Amino acid sequence: MQNYQLVLASTSPYRRQLLNKLAVEFETASPGFDETPLDNESPIELVTRLAKGKAQSCPLTKPSLVIGSDQVCVINGKIIGKPHTREKAIEQLTQQSGQSIQFYTGLALYNSHTNETEVKVDTFTVHFRQLTAKQIANYVDKEEPFFCAGSFKSEGLGIALFERLEGKDPNTLVGLPLIDLIDMLEAQGFEVL
Repeated sequence: MQNYQLVLASTSPYRRQLLNKLAVEFETASPGFDETPLDNESPIELVTRLAKGKAQSCPLTKPSLVIGSDQVCVINGKIIGKPHTREKAIEQLTQQSGQSIQFYTGLALYNSHTNETEVKVDTFTVHFRQLTAKQIANYVDKEEPFFCAGSFKSEGLGIALFERLEGKDPNTLVGLPLIDLIDMLEAQGFEVL
């Protein structure tokens, strides 16, 4: 049985915190992959391609299992990116108020020894409360979710924005589907427990 190094192909502190939940040793690497969406690419096609590309683009020095992940938020059929500014975060949350929004999270596990990659996409639905302009502005000013798809942090105060959450794994909403990842790792002989 090959002894693998586990690598997270991400510089995201949120994904690092999520992977730390599994209490396994891992390295992080910055993927060298262009994340520009392609014309007419569906949300599922986009997160599949990006997760796989991230996992396969990291520089490696020994046999590794490399985790790649990417997430998009879809509002009324349109892919929404990270807001980056206060104004854009307020605009996104205003659009989401009272709506049900889908998040698609692509997860890839690349085995550098066998050159095989497994990819899964987990879907999560967020049902937003009807929010006032004041509530939205207060939330954005308190949590500053400028680098989060959908303009909120569900693991923080963002939970106050929701009526209910619907999905298999709450970690998916933060950006790394751990339930699927555990299955993928175990299929490669990497035991979490």
